[in-house]
Amino acid sequence: MSLVKMSALLDKIEDNSYAVGSFNVSNMEMVMGAIKAAEDLHSPIILQISEGRLPYSPLALLGPIMVAGAKNAAVPVAVHLDHGVTMETIQLALDLGFTSVMFDGSKRTVEENIAMTKVVKKMAAVYDADIEAEIGRIGGSEGTYSADELITTVEEAKYFADATGTDALAVAIGTVHGHYREKPDLHIERLREIASVVSCPLVLHGGSGISDADFRRCIRGGIRKINIATSSYDAVARHIYDRAQEDRHASYFDFSAAAAKGTYENVKRHMLVFGTENKVK
Repeated sequence: MSLVKMSALLDKIEDNSYAVGSFNVSNMEMVMGAIKAAEDLHSPIILQISEGRLPYSPLALLGPIMVAGAKNAAVPVAVHLDHGVTMETIQLALDLGFTSVMFDGSKRTVEENIAMTKVVKKMAAVYDADIEAEIGRIGGSEGTYSADELITTVEEAKYFADATGTDALAVAIGTVHGHYREKPDLHIERLREIASVVSCPLVLHGGSGISDADFRRCIRGGIRKINIATSSYDAVARHIYDRAQEDRHASYFDFSAAAAKGTYENVKRHMLVFGTENKVK
């Protein structure tokens, strides 16, 4: 129970029957809401924060809250740095006790991405932590919101995974970060082909806005970790707005509770779709 490595949650999935949700959080209330959802469903969970969100939630402040929340949870919780781009941030996450870090070298050449991922792999090994890497290009906050992006090839994925020894690999199959402006065209057959030649767990980014049916197709196709960020932030904002509309004299504590509740409801809904309910015995 409590704080665990990402690999402890993902490596045990062998039958494509479920995927572990990895949920972005930006404050204490979101940490509390996410963990409560996991505990109520007896589900494993990954808490993560993206480097791009750190101007709003400094890692030196939020990181210890995430780790403390995991250590005190009644279910296994991995704590993960999402989309790390600088070595300084990756190092800080490891120093704070994060059990995995992602290096996002997707904007670099394949060879540059491999070289820097191998450096991060060595950094993480000192802390007995896992790493995630990305090959291909996932749209949205990284550039355009169009789903017409560079899809990961089977050859690239195998070459990259073999060369780096990454513990998890994010692949581009037609998803985007943020809100979708068009219906995503997911390349499920490409996903299956990649899963057949890559031994490490595969990760789906850009999960917010994907239909329940598409989530399940991705899981059956080989996805073991699914990232959720935007829909949680939207749920928190909606709950706070509704609370303010209900009572113009609502206090800070009312809004704090609304943020936790919004996170809780969104995380719980996705966990049920991902099939992680009662996976913690």
